[in-house]
Amino acid sequence: MAIAIASTAELTTKVTTSTSSALRRMLDKVTRGRELQAKKYVNGYLLTLDDETLAELGYDRKKIEAEGANPFPY
Repeated sequence: MAIAIASTAELTTKVTTSTSSALRRMLDKVTRGRELQAKKYVNGYLLTLDDETLAELGYDRKKIEAEGANPFPY
């Protein structure tokens, strides 16, 4: 019969590594969601501008409409 002995440091490292990657994934998803939300908010503002102003700024109205817009931040 063999007995496996593991130190507390080894166990903590394994738990911390898996926990941090789960937290990292969660944070990445939250960050990505907020980036999309901000982009839609900016697109909502850009759509209030006339076509000439959009062209001066280097934007195309059809492309902005295709990406989607939300004039409210939340």
